[in-house]
Amino acid sequence: MNIYILTLFPDFFDSFLVSGMVKRAIDKGQLTLKTVNIRDFALDRYGSVDDYPFGGGDGMVMRVDVIYNALKSIKRKGEVVLLSPKGEVLNQKIMRQFSKMETLTLICSRYKGVDARVENFVDRIVSIGDYILSGGEVAAEVLVDGISRLLPDVVGKINSVNTDSFEYDILEPPLYTRPREFMGFSVPKILLSGNHQEIERWKRIESIKMTLDRRPDIIEKTMLSKEDKKILKKLKEERKNEGNPND
Repeated sequence: MNIYILTLFPDFFDSFLVSGMVKRAIDKGQLTLKTVNIRDFALDRYGSVDDYPFGGGDGMVMRVDVIYNALKSIKRKGEVVLLSPKGEVLNQKIMRQFSKMETLTLICSRYKGVDARVENFVDRIVSIGDYILSGGEVAAEVLVDGISRLLPDVVGKINSVNTDSFEYDILEPPLYTRPREFMGFSVPKILLSGNHQEIERWKRIESIKMTLDRRPDIIEKTMLSKEDKKILKKLKEERKNEGNPND
C-alpha cells in the first residue's frame, strides 16, 4: 500500500515511521509512506499557505490553490481524504476499507481549517473524533497506524487483529493474564476451566455486556445473531430491574 500525506510539518512524522507496526509494515514491504510539504507549493517567495477568511472572522484559512498544487504533484493519488472535524467519524469499518486500497492520500489541515473549495478535490472527509487538535497530523498518524496492522503479514497472529474491539461492531471481552490472584481480584474461573465451548460463550456474553454498559450508542446498530439478541434482552431486563440508566 502507498500512502501520501500532505502536510505543513513533514518532520512531525520522522519518529512515527521508525517504530511500532508502521515500521514493521514498511520493513516487510507492505507499506510505503511519503510526506509532501504543502509549503513547497506556495505561490510567493514568503511561502504563504494561508490567508484571512473572506467575510471576516478569527483565524487563518489554508489556501485552496496551494493545496491543489500539492495534490496535483502526486501522480497516483488513489482515494483522497481530507482530515477534518467536519467529516464522518472514523471507525474500524472505514479503517478496513482504507487498508484494502492500493494508494491513499491524506490532507492534513492546520490553523482555522482549509478553504471549503478543497472539498471539491477530495473523495472523502474523515474525523477521528468530536474534538479539536492543532492539526491533521495526529489524525493522519492514527489512520496510518490503524491501517498498518491490517496489512498482510504485519501482525504475527492475524486472529489477534480479527478479534479486536469493533471488528464485529462490539467491544472485545475483558482480558486476563498472570497472576491469577492480585490484591483480592481473581481471574474468572471459567477462563481456567479448559472448557473452550463455555469459554467462548462467556466471552460473547461479556462482549455484549461491556458494549451495553460502556457503548450503548452502538449496541443497537450491531448485527446480532438470534442467540446474541436473547443475551442482550436478558441483560437489559437485569439492568432494568437494577435501575441501570443505560437501558
